[in-house]
This record gives sequence, structure tokens and C-alpha cells, in this order.
Amino acid sequence: MKFLKPFVQFPNQTLNQLKADQLIVGIGAAIAGLVISISIGKFCFPTIAQTAQATNVKKIIVAKGLEHPWSMAWLPDGSILVTERPGRLRILRNGILAPKPIAEFKEAFVSGQAGLMDISLHPKFAQNRLIYLTYSAGTAQANHTVLMRAKFDGKTLSDRRVIFEVSPLKSGTQHFGSRLTWLPDGTLLMAIGDGGNPPLMLQGDLIRKQAQNPRSYLGKIVRLNDDGSIPKNPLGSKANPAIYSYGHRNIQGLTFDGTTNRVWATEHGSKGGDELNLIEGGKNYGWPLVSLSEEYSGGEVSKEKSRVGMVDPKLYWTPAIAPSGLTVYRGERIPAWQGNLFAGGLVSRNLIRIVVDKQGKVINQQPIEIGQRVRDVRQGKDGFLYVLTDEDNGQLIRLEPKS
Repeated sequence: MKFLKPFVQFPNQTLNQLKADQLIVGIGAAIAGLVISISIGKFCFPTIAQTAQATNVKKIIVAKGLEHPWSMAWLPDGSILVTERPGRLRILRNGILAPKPIAEFKEAFVSGQAGLMDISLHPKFAQNRLIYLTYSAGTAQANHTVLMRAKFDGKTLSDRRVIFEVSPLKSGTQHFGSRLTWLPDGTLLMAIGDGGNPPLMLQGDLIRKQAQNPRSYLGKIVRLNDDGSIPKNPLGSKANPAIYSYGHRNIQGLTFDGTTNRVWATEHGSKGGDELNLIEGGKNYGWPLVSLSEEYSGGEVSKEKSRVGMVDPKLYWTPAIAPSGLTVYRGERIPAWQGNLFAGGLVSRNLIRIVVDKQGKVINQQPIEIGQRVRDVRQGKDGFLYVLTDEDNGQLIRLEPKS
């Protein structure tokens, strides 16, 4: 059977195994650019047809000369803090990138995917001046993700201290996770990668299996108090105390929508099978026992595409887009985008606008061409979307409507 070509699709290998009476395709919905459903037994996965490339958006280059920027945060005066993966914290004031960094993180382990990563301001930053940063620390043989808290007085960082360290230590330069987002109760969520791809091992087995190990922080989202202490979390004594959710491969986009009280995450698959997930405390998201991915060496990661007791993605992408950066638009500049999710793509080199309904169901998506690897996307204080590109000469780009 031949489909209208969707932007995301079920792996061909799996489709070939399906019986004809198990395949349900919403042709009318595909024509309208809406949902195609593919059923395997009693499980149904949404794949969302691509609508036309957005042409009513213009890109304004705000800054150039950033070396592999990773994340950004707005200060109360409208200045923007930007992290660079090689270990520098930069600042833009009045749209001008200061030539010297605010701070350098020489303690960061910088190699491959490792380095200085996310940044987030405390919800009460105006009163306490606290900022939070994630970076990889250690060596190629023994490293991990750490969370640092510091004070920023507008010019310099002070009182820098590591308040949380991921265990166990791992080797290699892959899958650090590191995204941060705040919850209304003042606690902080931090995403942590599974440690890396085969053949990387830990304790005599593939390291990625740590995502299902309740005594390991690898492949998890953790929830912390603002001082790094650990609040009561959903899994209780069944797991390490900071674990909020588990079964994750490498979350590179994490955001909280205060209007709907939902936590969203985008997660890299292995070869295809990138995911958009609605995060709930205490839930298992399946990796690597359940996956829509294929191995880089060939073959399926798992024969199981869904399992009772594990959470299915709200949306997946095959072939991979390598999603990185995620935000919910709640501005007034572009009313048509209100409540939409925006996910960056490293491999797809674009931004994906994702439309969800009131129940959190994905009903449409649309690409916005950027032309460079998109590492992060955030809504600025001015109500526009801003994009960071992961390049040697990275850019900060503002998206505006053409009209």
C-alpha cells in the first residue's frame, strides 16, 4: 500500500510485518494534513502528516559568532545569557554580543556531546539572583552530568557550587541529557541521558539498560529542590530518591506549560524513532525495552513497540530529526501559534511547529526551515521565538511574521 508521504512515518521494516487488517490509515486526515494512525494489535501510534513549509515567517539574525551555543535565558532587563558548549557563558545586551564571556567553566569536560549545556534562571531570580547550569564533568573514562547553582549580579558569577551529581560515572562522550525546567511548586526537573550507544558497557551490560535500573540516574528525569536537596518523588523507596520518571534515552528538549500544567519532552531515538512525550511523574517511558528505533548497526532495538504499563509517545519521527530544544508558545505576537509546541531539529535543520488539542493530543505539525542545526528554541520577553544554531559560527535567530 502506498501512502501520501507523511513527515513522520512508521519504520518500513515494521510496516512490512503488519497484516493488512492491522493497518489503519486515515487518508482523509492525511489529505487535510492531520493524523494518520497505524495500529499494531491493540496499540495505536499517531504519525502526523506534514503541512506545507511555513512561508509567512521571516528570520532575523540577532547575533553571530557563537561557538556551538547550547541554551539561553532572559534576564529581567531583556539581556540574554547564552551557554557555549566549549565552556563559556556569554551575554547579549541591547542585541549586542559582549566580546568577553561572563564566565568560563574550565572544569567542564568538553568532547563530543559533552560540555557546558543548559541554563535556567530561578523562578524568583529578581529577588535571589540564582542561575542554574548543567555541564559534563570528569574524563573520557569517567564522567557524568552535574548541576551547578551560582549567583549572577549582572556582571559576574559568584558562589558557584555543584548541587547535584549524576551517578554512576560512565565513559564516552554521549547522551548527557541536561535539559532543565521548573514546576509550579518551585522544584526543578533535570533530564539525564542513558550514557551512550552500543557497544558502550557499564557493569558488564550495555549502558543504555541503565535507563530501566531504578538505582541508577542514567536515562531518567530527576526532580530536585532549588538547593539540590531531594523532595518526595513518585517512586518513593522503589528507586533512587530523585527519580521522577524513567526509561528515557536522551532527552534534549524539556518544557513546562503553565497554562495546561503539562511537562513535555523531546527525546532522541537511535536510528529513527525520535519521540515527543507527555511526562508524568512515576511513569516508565520504555527505553530500551520498547522502542520505535532501529540500531545504527541494523535491525530493531526491540521487537516491542508498546507495552502495557509503559507510556507511548504522543508523536514520533522516522527518519530522525534529532530533536533539541522545546518550548510552548504563549505569546501575543503570533496569535495563530498560541499553545503550539516548537521543537528544534539538529538533523532536520529546522523548527517543527506542533499543534496539540486541549487533551494534549497532537493533531498537526509544520516545519519552519532554519537551514542550520537547531540546538535550542525559546520564547523571548518580546513575544517572539528565538532559535540557537549549533554551529562553529552559531547564530541567534528571531522569528517574526512577515506581515
